Amino acid sequence: MSKKALWSGRFEKGMDEDVLNFTSSLAIDSRLAFYDVMGSLAHVKMLGEREILPSDDVELISNGLRTILRDIEDGRLQLDESLEDVHTNIEQRLTEIVGPSGGRLHTGRSRNDQVSTDFRMYVRDSLLEAVGGIGALQRTLVKRAETEAESVMPGYTHMQHAQPVTLGFHLMAHAFRLDRDADRLMDAYRRMNLCPLGSAAMAGTTYPIDRKRSADLLAFDGPTENAMDSVSDRDFVLDAVYCSCTASIHLSSLCEELIMWSSPEFSFVEMDDAYSTGSSIMPQKKNPDIAELIRGRSGRPLGAMSGLMALLKSLPMAYNRDLQEDKEPAMEALDNLISSLRMAEKMMATLKFNTVRMRQMTEKGFINATDLADYLVVKGMPFRKAHEVVATAVRNCIEQGKRLEDLTLDEMRSFSDMIDEDVFDVINVDSCVERRRSYGGTSPHCVLVQATECIDRVMRRESAVDEANRRIDTAWQNLLG
Repeated sequence: MSKKALWSGRFEKGMDEDVLNFTSSLAIDSRLAFYDVMGSLAHVKMLGEREILPSDDVELISNGLRTILRDIEDGRLQLDESLEDVHTNIEQRLTEIVGPSGGRLHTGRSRNDQVSTDFRMYVRDSLLEAVGGIGALQRTLVKRAETEAESVMPGYTHMQHAQPVTLGFHLMAHAFRLDRDADRLMDAYRRMNLCPLGSAAMAGTTYPIDRKRSADLLAFDGPTENAMDSVSDRDFVLDAVYCSCTASIHLSSLCEELIMWSSPEFSFVEMDDAYSTGSSIMPQKKNPDIAELIRGRSGRPLGAMSGLMALLKSLPMAYNRDLQEDKEPAMEALDNLISSLRMAEKMMATLKFNTVRMRQMTEKGFINATDLADYLVVKGMPFRKAHEVVATAVRNCIEQGKRLEDLTLDEMRSFSDMIDEDVFDVINVDSCVERRRSYGGTSPHCVLVQATECIDRVMRRESAVDEANRRIDTAWQNLLG
């Protein structure tokens, strides 16, 4: 090796080159470089305040860390691949800059709590970014739902025509799905925003450190409660990936509908050219590739989740090297969610709805049959009997090639003498939609209520995210002087 590992004193010879390559995590944890420096700045500041390190060393180390941070931000930091991880690289570089004092930085901590702290800060930022991405997509869905609050279309169950709804209502269903995803991400953020720093290897430390101070310096809500649990806990990773799974599943469902709706059989939507591709052989093609990729990539967090659970299921307390393998799947799941949200928002903002075609399709499938049954119930007929009467009428219409609204009043009354002239107003699809004014219903009024409620929730979360980011930014500014 070009340089010694931090733990090499116990060993008579260096690591085999193949073993070094096998154990190195540098390709993955290099993304933690910024967080590693900030964690170290907080740690050395706390050590100085507790008079564990002399002020001269604290100033020297802090300045050295700030130099490294500038190199990271400018892309000048050269990582030595012969060192096993980014944390070792940064400590070695610090020692090159400030001399032997750099070796004092590790006082009162271990790589175990150091790595956990770095990764928590990384995950924390990713969760907040994902919440912001969901909020942006929700805003676009709500804006389009408000515009299409009166656009009538078929509602489906089992992919069969069920009842008439509005396009705005359908879009709000997706918006509220995403609302739960954002809430889950914020819950995960609140649970994981505790600081392991100072837990050391697994039993705490004999130095008189102040873990609450370290946590505050890094914008955590407090320190983790048990040192052994702190270095082995990866619940925060599971939480983050699970949230990525549910949000990705919901994005996949949205994209599946858009893919179907863009086909000639539906012709409900047309994707913007910027978010479509053509065919290398069929000149007429306009493929919904972005929606397909979002749908396809939704499988990545599902794979990450099962892999992480398998990784963690048999680990004894406390730290085990297996935990090195937590970062790549978690990073991929979070990256995938954030990029998919960004593309989904752009796609939704630019696609065109064919509302004329949607309305035309409400003429198929006896989509107003439930309303005819409800009409009979209001007239005094038990619902089960009304269901049977309408089913008979539907069967008769199928045999004659008619719709319910094509029947004459006499034909209607042949199924029940409780039917009067007013039935035709009831089974009109606009009336079917308008009369569904129960809370959460599809009427235009209800859609606008839902839109207002959804935006209120988005705004409350945006305020919470802004406050969290301000707190983190303030912590960084204070550490950087």
